[in-house]
Amino acid sequence: MVRDRPRDVYLPNTEDLAEDEMRVIACGTGMPTTRAAQAAACFLVELGNGDKFLFDIGSGSAERISSLQIPYNYLDKVFIGHLHTDHFGALHDLFIGGALMGRNVPLRVWGPSGPVKELGTAYALEHMRRMLTWDLAARAGNVDFRGYALEINEFDYRGENEVVYDENGVVIRSFPAIHGLDGPVSYSLEWNGLKFVYSSDTFPNTWFKEYAQDADLAIHESFIAVPELVSKMKFTPESALLVGTQVHTAPEAFGKVMSDIKPRMAVAYHFFKDFDTSTSVYERIRKTYDGPLSLAEDFMVWNITQDEISVRMAATEERTWSPPLAAPAERPNPNDREAFAKKSSVPVDAMAFSDFINSGFDDVDDVLRPIYKEASEVLGQEFPYPGDE
Repeated sequence: MVRDRPRDVYLPNTEDLAEDEMRVIACGTGMPTTRAAQAAACFLVELGNGDKFLFDIGSGSAERISSLQIPYNYLDKVFIGHLHTDHFGALHDLFIGGALMGRNVPLRVWGPSGPVKELGTAYALEHMRRMLTWDLAARAGNVDFRGYALEINEFDYRGENEVVYDENGVVIRSFPAIHGLDGPVSYSLEWNGLKFVYSSDTFPNTWFKEYAQDADLAIHESFIAVPELVSKMKFTPESALLVGTQVHTAPEAFGKVMSDIKPRMAVAYHFFKDFDTSTSVYERIRKTYDGPLSLAEDFMVWNITQDEISVRMAATEERTWSPPLAAPAERPNPNDREAFAKKSSVPVDAMAFSDFINSGFDDVDDVLRPIYKEASEVLGQEFPYPGDE
């Protein structure tokens, strides 16, 4: 049943969710290689209790998230299915950019372990944080630094329907997926009698078949058809068959999965949705599944209640700035440099300009001092010029 809404397009920040309602927005639906039309895997789940969750955050998806103009404090919970970059490659963008644009709480990330520690989420994210050492060191003491904190929650990938999150009436469970190596997982989210299930990447498996039962919205990968892997992606037939049917889920197999679990709405993603590819994916799915179906594309929106599900597209603004703040910002704290130095083992004196760089500063005090004077007059607060304190 389709909900009767005042408009057939979703305009971000114009519709409050009902207390019993869930909204899911596709922020990335494409292939492992991103393109302007489709980012890599990312789905946002919003609940009527105010909670928001990101499932995967693949390359290119941070721009889609920005277009929704949601305060970044509310985008602080990310669940990663596995460690391919098309599923977590934009995490550093959300981590750094989200803090710069107003998040002043830690970014919390959940993800699976691996068969060895080097193949687990904690190892990957700790090394991501190390990769960002210069970035973070350069910001400490210059901006509100509270949001530049990362909380990593790694759990055992072998857990079968194990609870990995239980807060505010929301329960998120993980179960194993089959993709590439040991380690990938799928997720279910249950709240208020509603159930969202997300496969991330996986070959059809018995865990999904069992734990995705009774889903209101079931999102599962459906890779592009093998002939298009050859003609469009220039794969050899051998590679196309391997990747399209064994590494990923073929459309026909996606249909079989959905016929087994019978969700209220099935969602196929992980293919480039073009005029000359969508029909093939659709027809192949329909060989094995005849239930409610969405072929996902970026900015597709599902509103879900106990009684009905609506499917629309969002109309977004590309030239966005910072969204509204969810909590007041704080002025830069010079003590953040020492705190960061202790955590990162970066010498605190390395976080200040050397005599060599200081020797290169040009004298533009005559044009900068009036800016401080103007700010003091407009804002009613005295801002001393650096060096004059």
